[in-house]
Amino acid sequence: MSRRGYSTQDRTRGWFETTLAWYFVSVWGSGFLATKIGLHYAAPFTFLTLRFIFGIACLLPVVLWTRAPLPATGRDWLHVIIAGLLMHALHLGGSHYSQYLGISAGIVAVLLSVQPVLTALIASRWMGERLAPRQWAGVMLGFAGVVLIVWHKTAVSEITAGGLTAVIVSLAGVTAGTLYTRAFCPRVDLRSAALVQFAVTGAVLAPLAWGIEGFAVTWAWPMLAAIVFLVIGASILAVNALHTLMRRGAATRVTSLLYLTPIFAVALEYLMFDIVPGTLSMAGIAVTCAGVAMVTTSRRD
Repeated sequence: MSRRGYSTQDRTRGWFETTLAWYFVSVWGSGFLATKIGLHYAAPFTFLTLRFIFGIACLLPVVLWTRAPLPATGRDWLHVIIAGLLMHALHLGGSHYSQYLGISAGIVAVLLSVQPVLTALIASRWMGERLAPRQWAGVMLGFAGVVLIVWHKTAVSEITAGGLTAVIVSLAGVTAGTLYTRAFCPRVDLRSAALVQFAVTGAVLAPLAWGIEGFAVTWAWPMLAAIVFLVIGASILAVNALHTLMRRGAATRVTSLLYLTPIFAVALEYLMFDIVPGTLSMAGIAVTCAGVAMVTTSRRD
């Protein structure tokens, strides 16, 4: 279909998807700083347990009030639970714990930004998603841009075997969880699915919080604000935005948006802490934007 043939419905859908994409990117990028603030007051598993308890408190009234349908079959329940454990328990638990073990946020960001590359490889091999050469180039260019953005923060000497293992677990969790949700949970209600996933993930992480960390919390308003932002803005709205985009578009095109999240983290660091990005970071921002544009835009006849 040519551009002239676009209907009002097509344009409305395009604006809706663009708005969702930018919301997801901005909140996901801001989440790095919110997490950094929260971890000053509670250890990773404890902080995440509090996060999911609050998430359940937010979602339960919504699900009851709207009568959101629960998964219809036992198989649907199983798929929702597996997807939640991958996306929440493994991804967030691994990324938080890696920083707790001393790996800088810069290295974690670089390692996790491999996700669009893995998604492209898996989607093209097993999900029948074919990428044009320019899109493959965009995937690699976006990764190179992320490396430039956070290069000044990296310190390879900080990497330990335990920390690296935690990052790999996080990377595997978010990649598998994104693709698993697209493949096996295409029609589940996102409200009830999120409630189920929060409950299951909280039940898994709570024993770790008690057994490993003693559930020690320094109660403070900044930590509470971080939890509210991460639960409502990220875990509920941003994750649902990601799943909605996945249902409407190709896996690689959607996950390539993750390349843009470090840009928002750099911008917020400048606004909140007056940390001025260096020349390499500015170059990385330009390279990343170019790479994402190559992946997400498609040629039309």
